[in-house]
Amino acid sequence: MKTAKRNRANKPELPPPTAGPRLWPYALGLFLSLFVAFQVYAPAVGAPFLFDDRYLPFMTPGVWRMNFTSLLHSVRPFLMLSFWVNYDFSGQNPYSYHVVNVLIHFANAVLIGFIVRKLLTWSNIENRLNTIVSIFAGALFLLHPLQTESVTYVASRSDSFSTLLFNGAFAVFIYRRRAAVSWRISIAVLALFGLAVLTKENTVVLPALLLLTDYFWNPGFSFEAQRVRRAPPSAEETAPRRTPFCASSFNGIRRNWRLYAPIAIGALLGLGFVARVLRAASSAGFGMKDLNWYSYFFTQCRAIWVYLRLFLFPYGQNVDYDFPISHTVLAHGAIAALAGLLALACAAWIYRRRYPIASYGYFAFLTLLAPTSSFVPIHDVLVERRTYVAFLGLLLIAIEFLLRWKIGRTALISTLAAILLFASILTYRRNLVWSNAVSLWTDSASKSPEKSRPRFQLAYAYYQEQRCADAVSQYAKAATLEKPAYDLLVDWALAYNCAGNRPLALDKLRQAAALEPNAQVYSQIGMIYGEQGNQADALEALDKAAKIDPSFLPTYINRGNVYASAQQFDKAAAEYRHVLDLDPSNEPAREGLAMAASHGGH
Repeated sequence: MKTAKRNRANKPELPPPTAGPRLWPYALGLFLSLFVAFQVYAPAVGAPFLFDDRYLPFMTPGVWRMNFTSLLHSVRPFLMLSFWVNYDFSGQNPYSYHVVNVLIHFANAVLIGFIVRKLLTWSNIENRLNTIVSIFAGALFLLHPLQTESVTYVASRSDSFSTLLFNGAFAVFIYRRRAAVSWRISIAVLALFGLAVLTKENTVVLPALLLLTDYFWNPGFSFEAQRVRRAPPSAEETAPRRTPFCASSFNGIRRNWRLYAPIAIGALLGLGFVARVLRAASSAGFGMKDLNWYSYFFTQCRAIWVYLRLFLFPYGQNVDYDFPISHTVLAHGAIAALAGLLALACAAWIYRRRYPIASYGYFAFLTLLAPTSSFVPIHDVLVERRTYVAFLGLLLIAIEFLLRWKIGRTALISTLAAILLFASILTYRRNLVWSNAVSLWTDSASKSPEKSRPRFQLAYAYYQEQRCADAVSQYAKAATLEKPAYDLLVDWALAYNCAGNRPLALDKLRQAAALEPNAQVYSQIGMIYGEQGNQADALEALDKAAKIDPSFLPTYINRGNVYASAQQFDKAAAEYRHVLDLDPSNEPAREGLAMAASHGGH
């Protein structure tokens, strides 16, 4: 017994088990962040489809026939797949589309937080601040008003969803366990990269970002001039290095041949894909008549400064900027804007050792903007949603300066919380503008008074709300700002018809027919003649429409209505049945057939 007691007394005590990391605070933080995001974007979550949303595939007649195979033939098949899933779940109800956009945006914010944390770790920024500034970066990405268009605009899912895949690929790349990329990591990055490109083409810039990242951080270089306290060096960092920085960085790039070799091969296919997209696009590419590559470049030098200003001081946001073109380097201050960008690039390079995060962030910002804001002309020269994928670079620049601000931890957290609160208020107010078409285009028309398109869209918004006199007035103002095109004339005619002025409506439609004699305009002419009780002219116009395009279904609906108004219900029913044979989900034809049948039509 004494021996047993002595053995127990001499037995060393085991240390108490260490508790694992507490995950519930992070889970609670994510839940609260998602709740806040939905509150901030609430005004737009219940908004209708706006602007180009009406031209998305799920809004077209015959959408019920859309299947997965047909998606593969679209320009952005993975984006169309997401819309197809939305449509299968909720049809044309905009609510679910907005909810999915907010969820995608939230997922992007989480990834941004992780990406920033890893980059801060690589730069040896003081460890106790890593978590704080990483959370702040993700939260600012989530709540900044500059992101509003990319989230609330359903058609802009191409930006947010492609960025989610892009950020996922980048996160896999930087969170690898070894400096050299393995085949498994390479396949994962390439798969996500491919899906991103199939969602939106501007994500082809990912290889450039990976090269930039490897150049800066693989295997890394010493920042002797840093003024912040460094974390304890790792074994790899303490190993002797005899290779100069540039040579060392290029060695790091060569180390990842498993990733860059397939990318180089795929780049040839990618260039062909992008070239095909640009050839098919009517609002982008080198074939645009009124905008060449150097005019676009000079204009983008100025536009980039606007994006920087909107990040720091987000006022004057506009869905449709009236931004003049710099046709020469001297026009509208383009030379000063270009000189400023080059000066910042020189400063970022010279001070890359002292301010590594800001330097990397600036070059990343320009790199990520390059596909849309460099040499390839795009009709809309200044668009807020183009900053969505490049927002990471701006965050990194801001974080560098925050970390060098001599302020206590509590004061820093209070300041960052105040910034997020202020950003949330601005974003909520911006979402109020996006809550309906009239408020959106009233805001844009007031900020771009000399541009025709905001007036045109405001007029259409009034027409949808049956404010017909207001719609006519706005169409008239749009026509004074730009020579009326076919679309404006047709919509102007519908507004006149809604306001009860059929003679002027027919006059506008005849002007439209002179520009484009297609099935739509003759179908509209036939509809208005039918409403006037002029059956002969109505049927003549509708016959023209049917000959021009036999597949244009409104022609047969309007012809059925003309027959129904003349009490010829058998002929009316035949027209409605013809439409339903082609599109069984056509509600106007279904209602018309029911009406004709109730009056004895067969």
